[in-house]
Amino acid sequence: MSSLSGDGQSPEVISRKAQWTSEREDSIYLDSESPDVLAEGFASEATLPVKSGFLEKTPPQGGLPFQKRWVQLDAEYLRYFQNEKDVYSKRMISISSMVSIVPAGPQKFEVATKSRTFVFRAQSESDRNEWLSLLQNMVQKRYSSAGMTPEPSSPALMHGNLELRGVHSKLYVTVNEDKLILYRNVDEYKLGIGITSIQMKLGCVKDADKRAFDLVTPYRVFSFVAESVPLKVTWMKTIEFAICSALSTNTLVNKVWAQESNRFCADCGAAWPEWVSINLSVIICSYCAGQHRRLGPCVSKVRSLRLDQSVWTDDLVQVFLSLGNGRANSFWAANVPPSEALSPFTREEDRKSFIFAKYRQGKYRCYHKLFGQQETLNSALCSNVQTDDILETLSLLFCGADVNCDTGHSDFPSPMSLARSCNQHLQVELLSHNQNTEVPRLEVEYSMDGLEESPALLMYCGNLYKTGSTTRPITEQKPREEFKPRWCILKNGNLSYGSHRSSAPSRQLSMVGVQCLSVDAPGKHGYEHTFEICTESDRLYLFGDDEPDTVREWIRSITKAFLPTSAQDLAETAFRRVGRLRYRAGLMQEICRLGWFSLAGTKLYGRLADGSKEKIELCRLQELSVQQDQNRLLLVDRGRMLSLESERKLDIQGWITDIQQAACRAGDSLTEQQLTSGNIPVIVERCINFIMQFGLTSQGIYRKCGVSSKISAILESFLQDARNTHLKEGEHQVDNVAGVLKRFFRNVKEGIFTSQGAPVWLHTIEIKEQSQRIAQYQTLLNALPPVNKATLRTLISHLYCIQHSSTTNQMNQHNLAIVFGPTLFQTDGTNSTGSRVIEELIQHYVAVFNVSEEQLQKQVDEVDFIIKTNNRPMERKPDPGSEMIFTVFLEEAGQIRELHIKVCATLSAAAMTSEMLEKQRITPQERDYWNSFEVNKTEDTERSLHHLEKVFPLLNSGSTLVIKKDDAMETILTYLASKTNISKYKAMKVREDRNIIPKGFQDRYVTLSGTTIRIYKEAQSTRPEWELPVKSLSLYQGIKKKLNPPTRWGLTVVSKQEKRQWYLCCDSETEMREWMAIFLSIQYDGDVWPANTQ
Repeated sequence: MSSLSGDGQSPEVISRKAQWTSEREDSIYLDSESPDVLAEGFASEATLPVKSGFLEKTPPQGGLPFQKRWVQLDAEYLRYFQNEKDVYSKRMISISSMVSIVPAGPQKFEVATKSRTFVFRAQSESDRNEWLSLLQNMVQKRYSSAGMTPEPSSPALMHGNLELRGVHSKLYVTVNEDKLILYRNVDEYKLGIGITSIQMKLGCVKDADKRAFDLVTPYRVFSFVAESVPLKVTWMKTIEFAICSALSTNTLVNKVWAQESNRFCADCGAAWPEWVSINLSVIICSYCAGQHRRLGPCVSKVRSLRLDQSVWTDDLVQVFLSLGNGRANSFWAANVPPSEALSPFTREEDRKSFIFAKYRQGKYRCYHKLFGQQETLNSALCSNVQTDDILETLSLLFCGADVNCDTGHSDFPSPMSLARSCNQHLQVELLSHNQNTEVPRLEVEYSMDGLEESPALLMYCGNLYKTGSTTRPITEQKPREEFKPRWCILKNGNLSYGSHRSSAPSRQLSMVGVQCLSVDAPGKHGYEHTFEICTESDRLYLFGDDEPDTVREWIRSITKAFLPTSAQDLAETAFRRVGRLRYRAGLMQEICRLGWFSLAGTKLYGRLADGSKEKIELCRLQELSVQQDQNRLLLVDRGRMLSLESERKLDIQGWITDIQQAACRAGDSLTEQQLTSGNIPVIVERCINFIMQFGLTSQGIYRKCGVSSKISAILESFLQDARNTHLKEGEHQVDNVAGVLKRFFRNVKEGIFTSQGAPVWLHTIEIKEQSQRIAQYQTLLNALPPVNKATLRTLISHLYCIQHSSTTNQMNQHNLAIVFGPTLFQTDGTNSTGSRVIEELIQHYVAVFNVSEEQLQKQVDEVDFIIKTNNRPMERKPDPGSEMIFTVFLEEAGQIRELHIKVCATLSAAAMTSEMLEKQRITPQERDYWNSFEVNKTEDTERSLHHLEKVFPLLNSGSTLVIKKDDAMETILTYLASKTNISKYKAMKVREDRNIIPKGFQDRYVTLSGTTIRIYKEAQSTRPEWELPVKSLSLYQGIKKKLNPPTRWGLTVVSKQEKRQWYLCCDSETEMREWMAIFLSIQYDGDVWPANTQ
């Protein structure tokens, strides 16, 4: 029996325990559950061992005999195991971390790193020398680029601390695309000295209790504990993603590597690159691919040779075989200084700046001889795409040629269609991947912040439910039965999905091809939370789930994946829809650019091509018009114009519908209503204008009650869409409209004085001194929100005008105050304080609101004019059956004949023209456009009548009716047929008939688009001097001679409602007719001339 030590343990036990403890200090002891199972085919590394065998190794603290270990050497690591049957190593030393390998006595050698030296002993000198030679050669190759700091073999998807259950130790863990590596701490991670690596293709992740999860392999279950529950979820999803990556194939890789130059990264020269930029036509390593992704998909569209199988068509493979990195770099890297060139071991910051300079700035490219000559570049591109020279096409595209330029061929309008017509499939492939690519520009500044991108956002996976894709809008509810479960993986710019987790993905969506993502209202479909993805191919994909957090995270991850770096902040808005659109901004509507937009609530956010940011309050738009045939949406906000368009009908229809709904959406407060340019709710302005025009002299206006049901109907119409609700005489009664205005103010949230401000307004009446009360009212007025302030001023101004006519309408200041006091302060009327405040505001309107004498006189004149107009005897409208004999003139071949015709109330201009030609036996010839004209000899003007315009109202206008050939109509129709954008913009000489402008014609910038003509002081102005709705105007050809117009091609624009005229001078007859064409097309919604007639 052996003797015992003082603690009751034998010396043998103590010795074995010391050895075991020493081993534990050297490594986390990783026993396999089945030690007898050989790891054939499942080696701990993907690369095959260069050499393996038994070596003896000293413990880290020394003092004990050498320990026998099974050692393996591969291209990246020197590993040692407990025995030859173990799958997981006790330690692994990266080749890149080794500083020196030298002999250390008989049969021994040392492997030195920066922090530690490992001593090994072979069984013979020859064996030792063989190990020495192999290790020294591998280190020598690794450090062939002197001075370069080595990095791990592939970038980590995630890294951080995890506790490994069973050993109660916190380890530093990294997850790569094909393996998980354990380190003792972050310092050893940086040095490249690890414990072991776990092949992801053998693993499976399982959830455990609280912060724990298991990584299950055929040989062992690794039980990890994260620092928090959210971190556990992130770790699990990252590992699941790595497992999917590890199961990819090599077929495509070998095919592309068949071209010799493709075996080395186009940027740093690293061997065997597995990533590509499909639009830049270069093959790159994983490190460089990470920097390419940071440039954004508008610059570089990164794809994997292993994972992204669906994107690889035969033609795309041929592009990379035809060009290869060698030829591609003859363009991209033609001027790289040796001092700036990358190597595989270049630091990350240097790699980042080099790739930015190479592709975003185009700093090293071979400049095309036509660089800077836009039209010539475009012409050269159109010629070259008909050949097989794709390198020349690459050069032209990235030196500024427009990928969508006009080819001059009506049948093949774009370079891509031209290439397709010539069967140049590789050209088509190259062009298709560069439809939205930004051209490199040296003036783009390098920004470290602008290039940051979180790797966690580049991958996501989990279950979703999906319906079949469609090419039509999804308007009806999709029941749960139509949704199928799909295992979805978002990785490296692709969303792939399959029937279940273990199967290979059956479909894939490229994030570069995503046009927009829209979020459905909860409960719209069978699954509670759903979202739609619209792609470049104009297809809709519907995904959903019942868990809001799941869907929210998918939406966020997908949005981050397809938005460029410059627009990443759009993903943080609570958007209804987000994506890319073509836009035309400001006055220069001829230029179309690519922008990124998100619709959140009633706001439209934009990130434009020049880097500027836009925020448009849709409820404040002055104009929102749609041109369906051109897939365009025009938004006008206080003089600013933004036109949105898309070539994809499904995409733009979704934007139009959502923006219209958002613009119509009225909230509960004043600021949430649809507003005019003056910050006044549309409902308030239209009710006031109607009452001023038709109810100013109505006895008891505002005091009399209207019909409650009709008031409710009108109010509801305004709240649904105020901008498209119009009040018409005869259709709406004055008292009902007055009731709408009162009910709106009584119900509006917070009231016009606001809930906090109202008590202060009411207490002001207690101030005895009148001047102090007025000063207090002014202070309180300025403290109101802008919309409340503008609305109160407008309303009190209106009530002041009403009381000005109190002798007729019986509504003096006191009577109006009795009505509006309880209404505006939203009280029950038992207290008269509110009425006293309103009465004082009306009484001291001039002082409280700082109204000038000129403004006051203008209001009084308007009131007097309305009263005078209303007191005129009403003109009897013509009886539809009545007729009048009227004189018209027929002009033919320079001869003028006076004719008489019976004109009834329903006679149209086209009917009168046809009747007179028939009576005179005149047969219109081909390309003859006979028409009726209104000629005003006093003004030296004439205008052609629209074919549906009634003639009867012109009989007493003082003008002459002339029937003659319309010489301008053929030009007008031809011009409109060739016009895709019904708008026109030009600097012109302009004069207005009043003296607001100095005498004479002045330089002005005129725009005609949407439904409005606007006149600006200059092209850079943001607010127009005049803004006129086209449908309320008449356009005459010619200008009064006594005004001395600077050219003889003039137009007179007449607003009969405002009794004003504007004179516009054109530079030529053709230009004048183009303006006429656009004006008539807008005024008559494209129906300029009757179809199939001349």
